[in-house]
Amino acid sequence: MTGRSLADWLAHIERQHPKSIDMGLERVRDVAARLGLDKPAKRVVTVGGTNGKGSTVAFIEAIAREAGWKVGAYTSPHLLAYNERIRIDGKDVSDAELIGAFESIEAARLSPSGHPVSSTGQALLPEGEGKEVSLTYFEYGTLAALWLFERSDLDLAVLEVGLGGRLDATNIVDPDVAVITTVDLDHQDYLGDDRELIGFEKAGIARAWKPLVLGEDDPPASVLRHAYAIGASALRAGSDFFFERVDDAHWRWREIGFETLLPMPQLAAPAQLRNAATAIAALRALDQAIPEQAYADGVSAAKISGRLQMFERGGIQVVVDVGHNPQAARELAAWLQTPVGGASAPTVGAEVPPARKAGRTFAVFAALGDKDVVGVVAALADSIDRWFLAGLADVNPRGLDVDAFAQRLQTTVAASGARYRAVPDALAAASTAAEAGDRILIFGSFHTAAAAIVALQPRG
Repeated sequence: MTGRSLADWLAHIERQHPKSIDMGLERVRDVAARLGLDKPAKRVVTVGGTNGKGSTVAFIEAIAREAGWKVGAYTSPHLLAYNERIRIDGKDVSDAELIGAFESIEAARLSPSGHPVSSTGQALLPEGEGKEVSLTYFEYGTLAALWLFERSDLDLAVLEVGLGGRLDATNIVDPDVAVITTVDLDHQDYLGDDRELIGFEKAGIARAWKPLVLGEDDPPASVLRHAYAIGASALRAGSDFFFERVDDAHWRWREIGFETLLPMPQLAAPAQLRNAATAIAALRALDQAIPEQAYADGVSAAKISGRLQMFERGGIQVVVDVGHNPQAARELAAWLQTPVGGASAPTVGAEVPPARKAGRTFAVFAALGDKDVVGVVAALADSIDRWFLAGLADVNPRGLDVDAFAQRLQTTVAASGARYRAVPDALAAASTAAEAGDRILIFGSFHTAAAAIVALQPRG
C-alpha cells in the first residue's frame, strides 16, 4: 500500500482481522519481535482501569512535560482524528509518520524477514517464505505507537490500555509503573461480570517488584492478591497517598515525607481530582526528580476533549462527555447536582460560559449496543428532565438504530424520549426545545461525543 493516504491505510487495517476485538498477545508480540521493538522510552507508565484512564494519562503527560521530559502518550479511541491517539512532545503525530509506521508493520506482519510490500499490499517474498500474521485495528495502532516512540528518544512513554489489561496489546511492554484508575462493570463479555473478575484482568499490567498505583480507596481483592503474588508494591489512594480539597481553588496531595498544595484541575467533574492525584502518585513511583512546581503547572495545563467539554449557545449550556457506563454516569450525576455557579466549572475546549441560571437539564443519549444502557439511565434518572435518543448504527457496527436503542431502554424513564436517527438531529431538537438557562448533556459514547463536537464547532 505504498503511496496510499492515511485514510486508505485505516480502511485497510480495519479489514485485516475477522474480529474487531480479539484479545491475546501472541500475534502482536510476534510482529513486535519482527519489527525489533524493544522499549519505547527510558521509562514507561501503563494506565488501565474502567474510567479515568485518558484523563490520568493527560495529567501524567502534562506534569512530566512541565518537568522538562520528552513524553510520548498513546490513548484510544480518538474523537475527531486518528492522529489524536499518538502524541509526541505534546503534538499529535502527522499522517506521514503514521503511514511510515503502518508500512513497516505491514511488511513485518507479512514476513518474518520484513520484506517490503507491493502497491497492492502483498509481501514481495520468495515463494514459500514467510507466515502472515493477522492483526486487529487496535493492534496495528499499538504497534505504530511503539514504533514511533522508539524512534523519538523519549524520556517517558505513557500507554493507555485499550481493554482489560492482561491480554491487551499494550501489555507486551513491561512498564516501570502500572496504574489502575478504577474497576467497575464494563465490557463484561470479555472481562467477566463482577468487579473481582474484571479486577484480575486489569491487574495483569502489573509487573513483579514494580509499583502498582491504585486510584481507588477500596480496589477489588483480586487486584491486591495479584500484586502480592508477583511482588508488586501496591500504592493505594487513601492508604499510601492522600488528597483533599482545601478550598474552591486549591487541593493538597500528600504521602509520607512529601506534600504539595496545588491548583484545582482545569478538567471538570469530581473524579478529576482523584485522577490528578493518581497521576502524581504514578510519577512519584518512578523515583525520578520532578520539580514541585511541575506538579502545579501540569495539573493546570492538562486538558482532554470530550470530558465535560462545554459550549454555550444563546444562554444554553451544552456539555459533551464520553461517559458510557454506569460508573461514568454516576460521576456525571454528581457533577450535574453541583450547585449552579459551583467551583467545579470546567474549561475544556471552549470558553467558560457565564454562570448558568437554574433551569432544566436535557439529555442527548446515544450508546453502543453492548453497553449497560439501563444502568446508565438509572444513574442519571434523577438528574435529567427530558431525554432525546439517537442511533449510532450509521457510525459503528456495534451501534443500534434508534428504535432498537429505545427498545433496550423500555424499562427506564428514557424510553419515552423523542427518537432521532443521528446525534446531530437529536442535538438540534434539544436545542430548539431548550431556553436560556437550560443545559443540554450529550453523552453515551466516544462516537456520540465526536458527532456533537463536530456539530457544535463554528463553521468557517
